[in-house]
Amino acid sequence: MTKKFRDLRQSMSPAAQARSHKKAEAMLADLPLAELRQARHLSQEQLAEMLNVKQPAVAKLEKRADMYISTLRRFIEAMGGELEIRAHFPDGDVKINQFEDLEAKQVPVA
Repeated sequence: MTKKFRDLRQSMSPAAQARSHKKAEAMLADLPLAELRQARHLSQEQLAEMLNVKQPAVAKLEKRADMYISTLRRFIEAMGGELEIRAHFPDGDVKINQFEDLEAKQVPVA
């Protein structure tokens, strides 16, 4: 007999529930683009429409390991987010801001 997740969670101790919740939050904080899109309840078709591209372009983008920062920024902003680039060091994080006005600084190619 299958059990509902809600019932399983209720049978867990409060400490186990807290550990489970913390682990779920950590997993949601570290996602590939395709899973991030799915977590935001968006289909590739919906995102493609927002980006004014075709669905295969979104599929291709989600599989890329290397892309322009401006492309990633458009992808994140289309999902309602904001791209922020940080460098993590043992003594603290540093926000890298040279890419913030990237699109405004780009010169059109003639």
